[in-house]
Amino acid sequence: MIKVVLADDQKIMNAGIKLILEGDEEIKVVGYAANVEEALELCKELHPDVILMDIIMSVRDGTLGAALIKNKFSSIKLIILTGSKDSANIIKAMNCGADGYMLKDIHPEELIMTVKTVALGLNVMHKDAFHSVSEYIHLNGKIPQSHLDVVIMEREINIIRHIVAGKENREIAKILYMSEGTVKNTISGLFKKLKLRDRVQLVIYAIKNELV
Repeated sequence: MIKVVLADDQKIMNAGIKLILEGDEEIKVVGYAANVEEALELCKELHPDVILMDIIMSVRDGTLGAALIKNKFSSIKLIILTGSKDSANIIKAMNCGADGYMLKDIHPEELIMTVKTVALGLNVMHKDAFHSVSEYIHLNGKIPQSHLDVVIMEREINIIRHIVAGKENREIAKILYMSEGTVKNTISGLFKKLKLRDRVQLVIYAIKNELV
């Protein structure tokens, strides 16, 4: 059973999310928080597996809440569930340790899948949020990567750039005149080299280290 805490200062939103999530027999909503302080207390008392938290919260915003929760309860997975697809909020949430960033227009089935996916240890990002971050990177350009501890080859940088843009392996292969197998193997090598689990973590890494 996946235990979930909902952190949103709109009671009707919490009620609606609970109804959606508990439509799946593997998920149980165990508590509600109207602000960051209540969310922290529930983490201590209930030991949830996942927290769904809005960015716009009373007292403190959700991104700061994410940082506080992940600092004190690193094993708890945290998903930002919000109406904001502003790139600054998305990047801030990533830097604060959020395991997922989803928009409130998500379909019920996708919300259930998001909770299950994050509970398994993977990162998830809404496609529109992904696009927003890609646009931010495109507009702000490329910054040198001389401060990195690992050497990333130009071919790897090119592939990372297209992953950040949301392209699939077959699209990247066609653009870069590579076989799809070569692209897949290069990405697997990047995961190993950078100690990452999936493509979303790779995007986060690229943004944090200004690779693209």
